[in-house]
Amino acid sequence: MTEARRATLRDIAGALGLSVNTVSRALADKDSVSAATRAAVRAEAARIGYVPNSLARSLVLGSAMTLGLVITNPSNPFYAQLISSIELGARAQGYSLLLLVTDESAENEQRATDALLRSAVDGAIVVPVQDEWDHWRRVRDSGIPMVFVNRDVPEVDCDMVGVDNERGGYEATAHLIAGGARRLLVLEEDLPITTTADRVAGFRRAMGDTGLEVSDGSVRAVPTKRYDSLALPWQPEEAYRVASAVLASGERPDGIVTGNDYFALGLLRALAEAGLGVPGEVAVTGYGDHPYAGYLQTPLTTVRLPAAEVGTTAVELLLRRIRERSSDRPRKILIRPELVVRASTAN
Repeated sequence: MTEARRATLRDIAGALGLSVNTVSRALADKDSVSAATRAAVRAEAARIGYVPNSLARSLVLGSAMTLGLVITNPSNPFYAQLISSIELGARAQGYSLLLLVTDESAENEQRATDALLRSAVDGAIVVPVQDEWDHWRRVRDSGIPMVFVNRDVPEVDCDMVGVDNERGGYEATAHLIAGGARRLLVLEEDLPITTTADRVAGFRRAMGDTGLEVSDGSVRAVPTKRYDSLALPWQPEEAYRVASAVLASGERPDGIVTGNDYFALGLLRALAEAGLGVPGEVAVTGYGDHPYAGYLQTPLTTVRLPAAEVGTTAVELLLRRIRERSSDRPRKILIRPELVVRASTAN
C-alpha cells in the first residue's frame, strides 16, 4: 500500500501556474498579492487538503506561533473558562496553545518550565503554584515573555492579570453585614496562595470598617487537596465536615462567607441538618458563581468571576510583549468581580 503524500506549496503553485513564493505570500495574507490570487490559492489549498507545516513556518517567521499555557487544574470551572478565552484569543491571532497541567504540584511545575524551554514557545501564560519561583526566573531570563494569571509571584518581574479577590471578599462580607449579620465566619481554602489570602484580607477589611471583631476562629481552613488528579479542586464534603464541627461546638454564626461555591454546598447541608434556616438564621455567600448556584433550593448569593475578561486581557498583554519586545515595567491588572445577590442572603 502506497503511503499518502502530504500536499505541498509546490503542488498549489503547479496547479495555478504561480511561483511557490507567491503561493506562500498569498496564504500569509500579504498585501503584495492580489485579492483574486489569494482567493484562488486558498481554494486550491482546500481542494487538495494542504496543511501548513508549522515547523517550516516557524523557521521562516522566526516564531513558533505557539503560546504556552500552564494551568494548575483545568477541572476548576474558572480555569476551564479561562482556557477557552485564551485559546480563542490566541487562535484569532494565528497562535496555537501548548497546555501544561501542574495539579498544584511544584514538581510538575518544574517539568512544565522545562517543557516551555524545550518547545521554544513565543510566550507563556501561567497560573503559578506559588511554592517556588526560581524556575520562573529561569524562563523569564531565557527571553520568553510571561504573564501570570490569577496568582501573583512578586519575586519574578512579569506582567500579571487577575481577579480583584480582595474586592470580592470585601463585597461579600460587607453585604452580609449590611443585611444584619454580626457573628461572621469564613470557610476558606487551605492552600497558601494569593487568591485565598486576598479574599481573607477583604473579609478582614470589611469587618474592620464596621468595627466588628475578627477572632482567631473567624477564618476556618477547609482541606482542598484533591483525592486524585481528575477530581475537582474543592470537595463539598470537606466544608460539610468543618461546618458541622463548628455548629456541634455550639458556635452560632449568623453570616458565613465561603471561598467557593462548592464549600457553600457542604455548608448548606450542615446548616440544614442543624435545623438552621438560610437566610433566616444564617446568611450564606459563595464565590465563583458556578452554573448550579442560581438553581439550588435556596439560590446562592455569590461572587461572579470575570474569567473570560481575565483570559482575553492576558492574551492581549502577552502578544503586546511578544511583538514589541517591550522592556517597560511589568503591569499588574486586577479586574473587579461582581456580587450576585440571591435568596441565601435575602431576608
